[in-house]
Amino acid sequence: MPYTLFLFEDGKQVEAKPVSNEVSNVVTKIGPVYCRLSKQKYIENVNKLLAHIKRGDIYEINYCIEFFCEDVVINPQQVFKKLNELTEAPFAQLLKAGDDFIICASPERFIQKKGNVLVSQPMKGTARRSADIAEDLKIKTALQHSLKEQTENVMALDVARNDLSQVATRGSVMVDELFGVHTFKNVHQMLSTVSCKLKENTNLTDIIKATFPPASMTGAPKLKAIELIKKYELSPRGIYSGALGFINENGDFDFCVVIRTILYNEELKQLSFHVGSAITAQCNPEEEWKECLLKAETLFKALGVSVDDVIFTE
Repeated sequence: MPYTLFLFEDGKQVEAKPVSNEVSNVVTKIGPVYCRLSKQKYIENVNKLLAHIKRGDIYEINYCIEFFCEDVVINPQQVFKKLNELTEAPFAQLLKAGDDFIICASPERFIQKKGNVLVSQPMKGTARRSADIAEDLKIKTALQHSLKEQTENVMALDVARNDLSQVATRGSVMVDELFGVHTFKNVHQMLSTVSCKLKENTNLTDIIKATFPPASMTGAPKLKAIELIKKYELSPRGIYSGALGFINENGDFDFCVVIRTILYNEELKQLSFHVGSAITAQCNPEEEWKECLLKAETLFKALGVSVDDVIFTE
């Protein structure tokens, strides 16, 4: 069926159109890939965020870094095809808005409405896959029982529960799945599912105001986490950590969290993507850095480059 996709960014709604599946003969040109900060600077900033956690300013924060490339020419359809082959992500989308392409391989649902039921699935907890079946199962089991990952996940879940409570009928907010580990082609992910029944006469604007930005991409408490994100992240996120999705004629909708996403401007020949992880009192800055690189690895592969080629700028 035909559908319309919407892009939400900084509270503004801009219509974006799906891109043709046809792959044109564009010669790919990718220069040096840069990271906005070095591993040393990343660890320094994470330690500062841990100091905020120790003081009680926040309990959790999603801290992100950006990779970028200038003077680049890619075939967005081809990159999307490759990225989708690598991830088989349930919320894969390719959109074009003017000269901007959004090449998305998101595994995470932000918010879904079916009738009067609203569902959110905050995702926190990532582990690599292994080609060895026994080792892969061991990795998945370790993720399932990791106290650190459960702590990250439940904090994001609590934020989502609070968000939904603003538009829910009294007593209807429920946790349908706690610490579920879902396996994707490239990673294992821990997610929880929370739902509610909507108050009468609740519209899309009410829901977005209550739930956006996504709980998993901010922190707890949400407003303080957003304040610290603005202070410690070196570049604006743009559409990254926003939401993409569709709205049916009957008012039902489904939006994903914009993660694992490459942004490309065809006219300016600029490309960028963010990755991040949750910072809690239990985290190890070195391991959080490794998690960021794990999430970036598939995006690098889709572009035909390696993390070993990255130039760290600060």
